[in-house]
Amino acid sequence: MTAHLKGLVLDFGGVLTTPLLPAALAFEQREGLAEGTLLTGLYLNEEGIRLTERLERGTLTQIEWNEAAGRLLGIAPDNLMGRVFADLRPEPAVIAAAAEARRAGVKVAVLSNSVGLAPWNLYDGYELEDLYDAVVLSEEHGMRKPEPEIYELVLEQLGLRGEECVYVDDTAAYLPAAAELGFATLHAVDPPRTVATLSGLLGLARPGEDPERVTV
Repeated sequence: MTAHLKGLVLDFGGVLTTPLLPAALAFEQREGLAEGTLLTGLYLNEEGIRLTERLERGTLTQIEWNEAAGRLLGIAPDNLMGRVFADLRPEPAVIAAAAEARRAGVKVAVLSNSVGLAPWNLYDGYELEDLYDAVVLSEEHGMRKPEPEIYELVLEQLGLRGEECVYVDDTAAYLPAAAELGFATLHAVDPPRTVATLSGLLGLARPGEDPERVTV
């Protein structure tokens, strides 16, 4: 283990789960939408961005988001969030690496921009409260990544400084704010390489070849 590293903070969707993009593409196919409709309609659209940010802060319910996003996309709103991410599955290699880190004495946290907990709960079945030392879901605290305060909150819950932690996220835009607080940052784009890089940093196993770029 790199001597000063005592904590590991993991994003949830796309890190502890399978990647988000294939799930979104599968949703579009099921709904008969043109490829890219979800991204364009919700995440490159000013109103869609506003809705999602409100959802992540907990000022909009998932049901309200479903209704508004359904209108933007021109599709039925019923359990829309659950339909969008129906194909997401646990990412066993990263989950196993997190468990191994804890066994090695590393504190492990989950930091997630949440998508509402009802009627569909993205986190069901992952045993977050039992398997991790801290869990910070944005909607429960009225803040979201990349606001510095939410990274500071997870550090407070772990009882560690940024310089003692690694932060892993599949969204590159959420890494600089963590780096400003001293975190080593890892952009997760491929689970085997994510695990290989973490293994090298935390001394969990022999590092794999072609590790992902990491800044310490």
